[in-house]
Amino acid sequence: MKEGIEMKKFFTSESVTEGHPDKLCDYISDSILDAYLEQDENSRVACETVASKGEVIVTGEITSKAENIDIEKIVRQAICEVGYNDAETGIDYETCKVHVNICKQSPDIALGTNDEIGGAGDQGMMFGYACDETEEYMPLAISVAHKLAKRLTEVRKQNIIHGLKPDGKTQVTVEYNNEGPTRIDTIVISAQHSDTKDLEELKKEIIKEVIDKVIPSNLLDEKAKYYINPTGRFVIGGPLGDSGLTGRKIIVDTYGGYARHGGGAFSGKDPTKVDRSAAYMARYIAKNVVAANMCDELEIQLSYAIGVKEPTSIYIDTKGTEKVPHDVILEAIKQEFDLTPAGIIHTLNLRTPIYKKTASYGHFGRPEANLPWEQLDKVENLKKYM
Repeated sequence: MKEGIEMKKFFTSESVTEGHPDKLCDYISDSILDAYLEQDENSRVACETVASKGEVIVTGEITSKAENIDIEKIVRQAICEVGYNDAETGIDYETCKVHVNICKQSPDIALGTNDEIGGAGDQGMMFGYACDETEEYMPLAISVAHKLAKRLTEVRKQNIIHGLKPDGKTQVTVEYNNEGPTRIDTIVISAQHSDTKDLEELKKEIIKEVIDKVIPSNLLDEKAKYYINPTGRFVIGGPLGDSGLTGRKIIVDTYGGYARHGGGAFSGKDPTKVDRSAAYMARYIAKNVVAANMCDELEIQLSYAIGVKEPTSIYIDTKGTEKVPHDVILEAIKQEFDLTPAGIIHTLNLRTPIYKKTASYGHFGRPEANLPWEQLDKVENLKKYM
């Protein structure tokens, strides 16, 4: 980029509501995980859910001392909480079929993850990211997309907008210049609705009760483009419109594509699975490093080998925004954060049933959820390296 020349660029991220079929499955899987952790904090859970028209399948591996866990009851309760209480919406919590096929965790995996060895539950690489674009240290596009999706659910559940159904999607395009984000260029919202809902009325209501309630006016101008239910109709949705599957919204769950992703899903996995726990630790590190003003932006990669305690590599990228040398930041990370699986679990207190609330609207950048990996309790320690 030539100095003095202003360069415009556009970046887009999406979110979905808790009624999206994939998110419904994430919510069911994490509801099951929480139920086991409530009774046995050492439960080993790898639980996946499939949802289709009138039917839910739960499968995976669970080893636990928990007793009398009624998975079918948990599934039905989760579906009800999301709002699928009518067969016309695609699935009814009272009448849908629920199939459960759960076996125990492989003893070969357990060999490397027991308390004596304390190794990672699998190989893999995980990314964490933070930047100073928003108060939550998240990229603006995914932050706004999540808030729109959450608000879309609120106006449905509180009956502020009549005729809405659980399924929905949002998408936000942000315009950047050399200094950072300047405005929101495009907003896309698709909201499932009843067959009798007037579409023009729905568009006006979504602008008034969702967009205007969420997005600061300084980010919107007369050039901003709104596409609300752009096909004109969204009656068939949820598992009736598309089948759902746990772990199929991993970009929505993280940084909206603004940072890289290692490929591993989160929902339904207990914290011995580094796909989940190490991704949380990577976010915790990145957020605290940026908040300590060591850099304006940080992407970190951690990698692990199954059955091995220490990470096989640590990689950082500040995108040229560092205030101190890279090797200083890297050394601070190594000194201040325990990156063993057991250390991550202990630091972030991950053996508690906190996962159901992570299943929708992102795992990161949500102050209302009070998630341990979002805490800024390492900032003062990190400032000592400045």
